[in-house]
Amino acid sequence: MQACHLVATKIACRRGERLLFSQLDINLASGDACHVAGPNGIGKTSLIRILGGLLRPFTGTVDRAGGAALLDEKPALDPQMPLGRALHFWAGLDGVGMAEQQQNIARTHLGTLLDVPVRFLSTGQKKRAALTRLLGQNAGIWLLDEPLNGLDHNGIALIEELVAQHCAAGGIAVVASHQPVALPRHDIINLTEFAV
Repeated sequence: MQACHLVATKIACRRGERLLFSQLDINLASGDACHVAGPNGIGKTSLIRILGGLLRPFTGTVDRAGGAALLDEKPALDPQMPLGRALHFWAGLDGVGMAEQQQNIARTHLGTLLDVPVRFLSTGQKKRAALTRLLGQNAGIWLLDEPLNGLDHNGIALIEELVAQHCAAGGIAVVASHQPVALPRHDIINLTEFAV
């Protein structure tokens, strides 16, 4: 994996007429992780979208080196397709070979569900399917928005393991979660400290 970094300087976020937070700095290099914490509505999702370039900050700048991949509550899998075909579609777009795709499916423990239409998967199974796609994107920067929602104990352990492996390989992970999460070599940013 190529060296990557994610630097946000003096970020402020406004949603509608409300300023959610301001004066937020983040400085992450290869191997680093960050847990963005805070209650619902504080701006965790907005910050993840700002860091990914999907939302402009009200003030401040973001500098990224390395591709970024987002995992949020929408797995972007066709609900009518069997899981295997839905994942194959994204693998083709992401340039993932068959052997790598099979390895990613094995890592997320989905091998027995490939014939099941996506609409019949549980929340946790859909989350693991989204993780499979995330692995195939080979992005240096992972932006995970509430990745633990809907997961049981084993699913949470899987997220923590995959993030640890990603960071050990030189990646960066930003995890926005109101739940505790075990991350390697990480900072904790509590957005309530930057709320206006």
